[in-house]
Amino acid sequence: MTNLLASLNMRGEKVLLIGYSNVTSLRINSIIDSHAYPILLVQENVDLPASVTEHERSRKLEVIREDPDYASRINHYLTGIGRLEVDNIVDRVFVTLPQHEKVLKEVIFRLCKRLRIPVNTTDSPQFSTFTLLSTYNQGDFQLGVTTNGKGCKLASRLRREIVHKLPTNIDVICNKIGDLRRQIQIEDEISFEIGDDDDDSINTHKFNSLVHEFSQTQEEIKGRRNRWLSQIVEYYPLSKLATLSVEDLRSAYDQYKRGNTQEVDVQVSSKQGKIALVGSGPGSVALLTLGALQTIYQADLILADKLVPQEVLDLIPKVHGPELFIARKFPGNAERAQEELLSLGLEALQKGKFVLRLKQGDPYIFGRGGEEYNYFAEHGFEPIVIPGISSALAAPVVAGIPMTHREVADQVLICTGTGRKGAVPNLPTFVPSRTTIFLMALHRIVELIPVLVKEKGWLPDLPVAIIERASCPDQRVIRTTLTKLGEAVESCGSRPPGLLVTGYACQVIHKNPNFKNWITSEGFQYDFDNSKISVV
Repeated sequence: MTNLLASLNMRGEKVLLIGYSNVTSLRINSIIDSHAYPILLVQENVDLPASVTEHERSRKLEVIREDPDYASRINHYLTGIGRLEVDNIVDRVFVTLPQHEKVLKEVIFRLCKRLRIPVNTTDSPQFSTFTLLSTYNQGDFQLGVTTNGKGCKLASRLRREIVHKLPTNIDVICNKIGDLRRQIQIEDEISFEIGDDDDDSINTHKFNSLVHEFSQTQEEIKGRRNRWLSQIVEYYPLSKLATLSVEDLRSAYDQYKRGNTQEVDVQVSSKQGKIALVGSGPGSVALLTLGALQTIYQADLILADKLVPQEVLDLIPKVHGPELFIARKFPGNAERAQEELLSLGLEALQKGKFVLRLKQGDPYIFGRGGEEYNYFAEHGFEPIVIPGISSALAAPVVAGIPMTHREVADQVLICTGTGRKGAVPNLPTFVPSRTTIFLMALHRIVELIPVLVKEKGWLPDLPVAIIERASCPDQRVIRTTLTKLGEAVESCGSRPPGLLVTGYACQVIHKNPNFKNWITSEGFQYDFDNSKISVV
């Protein structure tokens, strides 16, 4: 069976809903969003949720509460509560009744059919003259999928699969093409023959008709731009339409106005730059996401942190590859270096380039990603954000520390050891069942330990681990206790970037009850048997 699909303008309609279930709530919201007026008919003993009664209080919904014998008065509601301009007949009916109400469903269906009122009965396609589609909305773009009653779950799955294949800015495409259509229509003073309806395929008999180049009437010359736009929409890849600007299209069809009778090919020039904030992970190429790798190969300019490992930077193509700029951040210069990165990125974006802001770990975990997002968005360039595997999550794993473990640790806290302008941050109080991870803390360990022990109630013998250059070949792990931490750092030195993991989870796998000071392990390999171990 093939049904005729349509997009209905329901503005101002009165829609009757008979019975209540969770589906009814969804229907009410959809009807209100469509600028129609829902009327809910239910038995007086039905308890309605707060969301429905709120619509009633705000007068967006009318609720009629009836006694159990209301079936005999159904005809009155169908023909007496609608709009005056349609003789008080309701415009549409949705029925949501229990399965045992089959007789009532059939009565409502036959009445609606006789009165030519479209009716939809939940879970009863035999008592429905129309069904709703599984829909997706993005701006003025709407997509609907139906399986003709074979399964709403399947329709929903198919809709998601289709949406996944569409450009993420399909709403922008719709707006741009719509703007250009209106511009052509105004300048040429014509009505569109092709493009007025979404069902344009039925009119394509004129689409590729012969053009008499030297004997065209004025109307044919005007219509040529109309047809030209339709050909662009029909033949250009969606990926190109997504980067097409109204200015690109307008400059192309303006060539017609200068007397060019040849078909003009639109040369897509990506005047609108793009920017991606991308996490490069903790260090190992094995932990780099495919999304990050793809942007590395697509970018025109890469702005990297100095902490991004060389292994990742080595993936940047050397021949015809993107330009690479590494932030010159050093103590006392971080803010100025950050401003330089933002300035370089904005300048490249304004030239239409694809800028990749490559950050160690994840952009949003102490990576200032939110600040950078807001900066570029305020200048008209909304960034794409690709997550990275944060060292806060990866480092404990490669160091053999299960951050959560039954009866040992039931929560994880990630915090910084350095506040704004270098101040000591508000450190957390001690929770025995918590694994706490400190980023940007190793350079001030000696300063933090007394605060944790004396002010925040941390235990001096709490197991801790320093993990440096996690997942890199020169990874190092130092396992010790809180009070021995300062001495271990002073003795072993520092190998940034590194982080501190604290809590009893540190000794779930690596139990070292007899060590007096600290244990270090060197190297990150998939074969951990070859790692070098030294005990102090």
